[in-house]
Amino acid sequence: MADLSIRIENLTKKFGKDTVLHGITHEFEAGKIHGIVGNNGSGKTVMFKCICGFLTADGGRVFVGGEQIGKDADFPSNLGAIIETPGFIPQYSGRKNLEILASINKKISKKQVTEIIQNVGLDPNMKKAVSKYSLGMRQRLGLAQAIMEDPAFLILDEPFNGLDKHGVAEIREIISGLRDKGKTILLASHNPEDIRIMCDTVCEMDSGYLKPLDIA
Repeated sequence: MADLSIRIENLTKKFGKDTVLHGITHEFEAGKIHGIVGNNGSGKTVMFKCICGFLTADGGRVFVGGEQIGKDADFPSNLGAIIETPGFIPQYSGRKNLEILASINKKISKKQVTEIIQNVGLDPNMKKAVSKYSLGMRQRLGLAQAIMEDPAFLILDEPFNGLDKHGVAEIREIISGLRDKGKTILLASHNPEDIRIMCDTVCEMDSGYLKPLDIA
């Protein structure tokens, strides 16, 4: 049976003399939504970037689905992510951006791109350039980009930024549905309600240390 967990062992990251992650060891079980809470600057985004292979750890190991990142693969082969502001080609429409990304791996068709845009609550026929999108629209497009190739793992760093109450409810439903399909999801949100409603486990990041919280 395939390993669908995310495991970090003694993960350490420094920037100059500053240690941002202090030897974190934790396993995120498969098929669950794992909430990560913590103040800005606590190390959440740095940990996410190390898991994704965007940053190289100074010590320790990261395993995603059994692959050791930086050894077996530079980047996890089956992971989608929203980290910070999703980056798109500003002069192109959302659909054009996703079609360009989809053409890299050739895993999904243009029809499937259309369907995923509709699923996140955007109009696939909208010609508006991404540079003219609201923050909420960019977040929806970022989620579409993260999930469109049906990855087994998702890293979602503040996916509800810029969304109104209705939008938050819609995206919560989408993310919960992905968990129900067996995806392993790491979710950071500043809103305690997102964490309370959605997450199966919760960890707090504080000054580069990760501590599991009891949510029973």
